[in-house]
Amino acid sequence: MKHLHLILILCLVFPVFAHAENLRLDIMFTNDIHGGIDRTKATFMNPEFPPQLGGAASAATLIRHVRSLANETRDNLLLDSGDFFQGRPVGTVTNGAAVIEYMNAIGYEGLALGNHEFDISSEELVETLRLADFPLLSCNIIDKRTGEIPWFLYPYYLYDRMGVRIAVVGYTTTDTKLMSFPENIKNFDFVEGAEVLQHWVDVVRTEEKADVVIVLGHAGIPYDPVEGYLSRYDAKGTPLFEERNAVWGYDAQELAREVSGIDFFIAGHIHKGFPGPWIDPYTHTMVVQGYANGTNLGWITLLIDPETRTVCGYELPALREGMMITLFEDQFIPDPEINATIEAQVAIAEAGMDEVVGHSAVYLSRVNVDAQSLMGNTITDAMRHEVDADFAFLNLGGVRSDIKSGPVTYRNIFEVMPFDNMLVSFRCTGEFLRRIIETRVEGSRHGLVVSGVNVVYSKKRPNFDRVTSLKIGGELWDKNKIYTCVTTDFLLQGNAGLTLLTQVPEVDIIRHEINLRDAIVNYFRKNSPIKTKIDDRWQRKDSAQPTAEMLQ
Repeated sequence: MKHLHLILILCLVFPVFAHAENLRLDIMFTNDIHGGIDRTKATFMNPEFPPQLGGAASAATLIRHVRSLANETRDNLLLDSGDFFQGRPVGTVTNGAAVIEYMNAIGYEGLALGNHEFDISSEELVETLRLADFPLLSCNIIDKRTGEIPWFLYPYYLYDRMGVRIAVVGYTTTDTKLMSFPENIKNFDFVEGAEVLQHWVDVVRTEEKADVVIVLGHAGIPYDPVEGYLSRYDAKGTPLFEERNAVWGYDAQELAREVSGIDFFIAGHIHKGFPGPWIDPYTHTMVVQGYANGTNLGWITLLIDPETRTVCGYELPALREGMMITLFEDQFIPDPEINATIEAQVAIAEAGMDEVVGHSAVYLSRVNVDAQSLMGNTITDAMRHEVDADFAFLNLGGVRSDIKSGPVTYRNIFEVMPFDNMLVSFRCTGEFLRRIIETRVEGSRHGLVVSGVNVVYSKKRPNFDRVTSLKIGGELWDKNKIYTCVTTDFLLQGNAGLTLLTQVPEVDIIRHEINLRDAIVNYFRKNSPIKTKIDDRWQRKDSAQPTAEMLQ
């Protein structure tokens, strides 16, 4: 443990002075693990020569170290704020069972459900959640059949540490309604934000007499917290607008500002980590958020006044990384017992993953330039070729990784497309196709990756009348012509803002018996080496005027 000395350097950053008599509560936290319990490379740091990360086995080493610090005035909690399994093979293939097994082994003490927990059926989800030896939390999920919180969830859970009564309240983003298969959530309602969370915070404060209130919430902090805050509140926390106007649910920053009585909020969902907490200038609620995929473990020490039993400050464990500690394998030697368990699960889940399915002549990056990326273009080209469609489209968030030039394995494809979305095609008029594209350029969050079209649009024109030129398959668009479009079953059900797709008659839909991941594999097998380019499928020209066919 020669490298653990780094994390023992405690740096006081809260604007109060710590005294010896303060109690210390070490909060260890994860969010958006997405099945990332196995060893992996830190390509986000150095794509060419990435350092090795030890995954959950390295996390276990650090967790056990933090717990070794416990005494009569110091204790700890280990919590996760959701999206725990869907993503990496060992999580996806086991429906999260492998991740729960790890969490049980290392002693997690609470988990809030995220939106991706509902990527599988409710029956499958409950089967996985039954395995947990710790409380599963959400105060805003309601079973429509009973009108109550589902039997497998707690709205909150109480913990006693050092004589301090701690309440942890769970919260799940209402984005789940917009991002999940309707069939998987048909029995659940996701109640919107501030009001329901305030109710449960009041319950634990008044009825349960909690000294410290922690929200374990799958709702995120904006990428730029200052900019995000000042777009909604002034520096004193006063709302800039009389009514909240947002398509998406409350984020953690909004909840921290609008719900009183929260000491500490562990966020998730956004996949952006911060070295220290965001502190609301009005409520003084501290909000923390870590990176995704099991690459880091969050660790922050809350200082608690022993007389008032209130939070009076915090400490960070490391000068360089702050509270987000990257799990480098050479710094945190993997716990042998945990590592053996994970490796056994990985071997089963990843059978056949290293088969070479093709080659790429270029580095297929997912970095978008006006909704185009080499990776996104490749995926939608694969979709269109698989079913011989005129037009293919996919949500920007559906592209999850890059592919390097050279040999491409099934594992590489899985990392790009970890979700089991199925291909669906449908017939529609040119006018309906144009409406799909207009949804992409109306200025909302709902971008699209496309294939088979050439679009020119102007942001100077009114919403839903911004496309000035449109070609399908190199030919001029015809509003009355019938075109074949291909997308995923996820989008066809109206997710990611494409509610107009729910208008497609069932008689015009073909549900292909192939998931998108395997369609991409087929494309690589048939068309390697892949030489995708950034082309003119999207062109923004604000001075452009509609062509004759667009004025029909």
